[in-house]
Amino acid sequence: MAKVIVDAMGGDNAPAEIIEGALLALQRRKDFSLIFTGDEALVERELEKHNFDASRVEVIPCKEVITGDDIPTSAVRTKRDSSLVVGLRMLKEEPDIAGFLSAGSTGAVLTGGVMHIGRIKGIMRPALCPGIPNVHGGQTLLCDCGANAECKPQYLVQFALMATAYARTHGIENPKVGLLNNGTEEHKGDPLHQEAFVLLKEFEGIDFVGNVEGRDIMYGDVDIVVADGFSGNIALKSAEGCGKTVSAVLKSEFKKNLGSKIAYLFARKQINRLRGMLDYAKLGGSPFLGLKKLVVKCHGSSKANSITPAVFQILDAYEGDLIGKITEMLKASGVAAEEA
Repeated sequence: MAKVIVDAMGGDNAPAEIIEGALLALQRRKDFSLIFTGDEALVERELEKHNFDASRVEVIPCKEVITGDDIPTSAVRTKRDSSLVVGLRMLKEEPDIAGFLSAGSTGAVLTGGVMHIGRIKGIMRPALCPGIPNVHGGQTLLCDCGANAECKPQYLVQFALMATAYARTHGIENPKVGLLNNGTEEHKGDPLHQEAFVLLKEFEGIDFVGNVEGRDIMYGDVDIVVADGFSGNIALKSAEGCGKTVSAVLKSEFKKNLGSKIAYLFARKQINRLRGMLDYAKLGGSPFLGLKKLVVKCHGSSKANSITPAVFQILDAYEGDLIGKITEMLKASGVAAEEA
């Protein structure tokens, strides 16, 4: 039986929401077990609030926590008994562990992943790859959304390759890939994006359809949008802000008077569907593609309803052999793995 390690202390709502979400995943699927890393007393106190199969849950005591105020590299090196570092070490050492999940510091998770897990041979930079809800009722993968603020064109090619492998674990055999740019024309963008366009166009391992704009992430006809981490993070946060704005405006409008309140009763189902479509957190977390083991990072403010699908992300990617698919595609592509 596969195991999933959950950093119980990572995130703004730890450990309560983290534990609740993971245990809900445990109830819904019977093919895995959970390992919580964190403050034993706090974790056990939260576990006592829930009914669950105790034979499928283990707690690994940790005395330290890496917070958002810590400098990632220093914290990963010095806080060796933190819930994050202990979990990553276990992931590296035990082959039956499917993956590691944390809502803690993004920088610390990335730093710890590279230091303790390591990159797949040939991968230049790992990339964060969340799913963004789209108008078609599915999701568009956004790779990268913040791990690499400065990129080389070759990085973007590898992001496309890794995201393609990830999409295939979702059953999309030939996903369409677009390059996030400030226009769809071939000549658009700065030198980075112009060169990346040429490389992606010539690359035979993916179905590259050309440049796309920010609106195409949620409204276009692509399965994957490749971006440098700086642009991708802005796009991600813009989508998040859009969802919150629409929700707030709708709430305000339908509370204005009796007529609007009555109208809400008739439109409630459609409004809730719209809110759900704009909420990318419902799809889980963002896997760090390119590491030798599966590491998924959830939003720092994640609640239980985001943690549950993030656990499933790890299990599905594990069963779909995501690491193996990336490795095979990389070998077949012949993409140079020069360090930068």
